[in-house]
Amino acid sequence: MTTRERWAVALAGLLLIGLLPTACTPRTDGNAGADGATSEAARPNEKRVLRIGAIPDQNPEKLNRLYGLVADELSEQLEVPVRFVPVTDYTAAVSAFRTGDLDLVWFGGLTGVQAWLQKPGARALAQRDIDRSFHSVFIANPRSGLKPFEDQSGLQQLKGKRFTFGSESSTSGRLMPQYYLTQAGVALSDFAGGNPGFSGSHDALIALVQSGTYDAGVVNEEVWLSRLREGKVDTDQVVAIWRTPGYANYTWVVQPNLDEEYGRGFTERLEQAFTSLSPDNPRQAQILELFGAETFVPASNEQYEAIEAVGRQIGKIR
Repeated sequence: MTTRERWAVALAGLLLIGLLPTACTPRTDGNAGADGATSEAARPNEKRVLRIGAIPDQNPEKLNRLYGLVADELSEQLEVPVRFVPVTDYTAAVSAFRTGDLDLVWFGGLTGVQAWLQKPGARALAQRDIDRSFHSVFIANPRSGLKPFEDQSGLQQLKGKRFTFGSESSTSGRLMPQYYLTQAGVALSDFAGGNPGFSGSHDALIALVQSGTYDAGVVNEEVWLSRLREGKVDTDQVVAIWRTPGYANYTWVVQPNLDEEYGRGFTERLEQAFTSLSPDNPRQAQILELFGAETFVPASNEQYEAIEAVGRQIGKIR
């Protein structure tokens, strides 16, 4: 080996030794995972998933279909990832909102009030056109002998009958119907067995009355009409006997801190995403149809003051 060759080998070795510390030292910038790749949470402009939920007032198949579409629509309009997170019951929906595990929830009137009273700054965001004056429908199995009536005093026919509400925390399936029953002089202890039943959902309630397990019950009007259109109600076995006066009901309720997390004006954009839903857009038309609405309109907490008053009156809000 010539002198020149020996110098070349020595120089290459020195260069290699100088590079080794850099090549073997792990990154310490706080953004690397175990394999040295930048984590998703740390990528510039990456937003965390917006978590939406809803009270489980209908069968899970329909809920997953509807809110999957809503998640896709919001994700596209707002340019953030959105995921629907199912809950087990009405109380769980309120709890998940209180703890911040859900950012936006479709509540009934009562659960909506319960939610924002437990989370200062939270507010009603948007409601369907039909929620400004919503109705419940009392239904009965014809074998019970109950007949349709027009005057609220006709509710007294329910005394001594096997009667069921929907969920204990349902506005349309319990809160407002109980209010109208009380006005008509019917106490819960007047029902057969000394207490009403609680079906858990509107679909389950219709099935229980239709089967004759209960003589009568009360259901969300939108669900009742929807099931009639779908041919899922046997009108020989269950009929409507009275429609309540109107009251404010369902609404989207939003966390108070979303502008801080997603940027200024995000909550306003979220409201517009609902109020701009159009029947001319195929996916938006499907969402509106599944909600049983023609459009969404802005909502406010003040619209639900009567719901809060009745909730306190019957002990559902303390």
